[in-house]
Amino acid sequence: MKEIRLHGRGGQGVVKASQIVVKAAVGAGGYGQFIPFFGVERKGSPVFGFLRLDDKAIRRNMQVYEPDILLIFDDTLIELPSVYEGLKEDAVVIINSKKTIQQLNIPSQVREVAIVDATAISLDIFGKNIPNTAMLGAFAKVTGLVDKEILLDEIAAEFGEKNRTAALDGYNRVQSTQLK
Repeated sequence: MKEIRLHGRGGQGVVKASQIVVKAAVGAGGYGQFIPFFGVERKGSPVFGFLRLDDKAIRRNMQVYEPDILLIFDDTLIELPSVYEGLKEDAVVIINSKKTIQQLNIPSQVREVAIVDATAISLDIFGKNIPNTAMLGAFAKVTGLVDKEILLDEIAAEFGEKNRTAALDGYNRVQSTQLK
C-alpha cells in the first residue's frame, strides 16, 4: 500500500484531485481511499488530505502519519513544520513550484523530488490558480501508481477537455531528480 499526503490551499482542488485519483485506481481494478481534512474552510487557508492506493482492499481508515509520497500544491507550505512531518525514508515529493531543489529545503529522507510549475499551467489554460489537474499529470508520471489514460479520462469526465490538457502538460513538464 502507498500512503500519500496532499498539502494545498483552499480553492486549489486538493479534494477533487484526490477523488479523481481514487476513481482512476478503481477504474484500473485497484483500490483507493481518500480522507479529507478541513481546518478553517476558506479560500487560501492550508488544507490537506490523506490518500491510500493498493492492489488489495484497504482496511486502514485513519490519517496518514508516515507518507510514502507528498503532493504539495503550493510551495509556500513547505515552511510549515507539519508538511514534511513523518515522511518515510526513500519518500517521493512532488511540488508545484518554479523554485530549484536547493530553494525548497528538501529533507534528507527524500529519494526523489519532482517539480512542476502547475500554477503556470493552470494560469495559461484557465486564467486562475487551480493546479490540481496539472499536479495529477505529474503524479501519474512520477509514481506510476495510476494509469495515465484512465486518469485523463476521469479528469475529462469530471472537468472537461481543458483539464485533460492541463494534466497532460503536468505530465510532460514535470522534472524529476533522484537524490539517493
